[in-house]
Amino acid sequence: MSAPPTAQRRKPPLGVVTRPGTSLRNLTGPWGILRPAFDWNKCTGCNTCETICPEGCIRHLAKKQYEADPDYCKGCGMCAAACPADAITMSAVRS
Repeated sequence: MSAPPTAQRRKPPLGVVTRPGTSLRNLTGPWGILRPAFDWNKCTGCNTCETICPEGCIRHLAKKQYEADPDYCKGCGMCAAACPADAITMSAVRS
């Protein structure tokens, strides 16, 4: 039995990722103007930056060493704002 023709599926609001994994196809990094710079000497390895990143582009390289994937990092600065050790600063992207 099908739904009546008046019952339509609602469209998601603008800006919402509708299917899992679709954000991985959107290279958002090229339009960013800031990038996180990690000070590995100050880093405590708490993993807050990796957890809070809305794009999931921060990778754990080694103990207390992280980097942001430039293809996906928008430069929002959430990682720097959340870092309890102040080990992340936002730097301008070089042209």
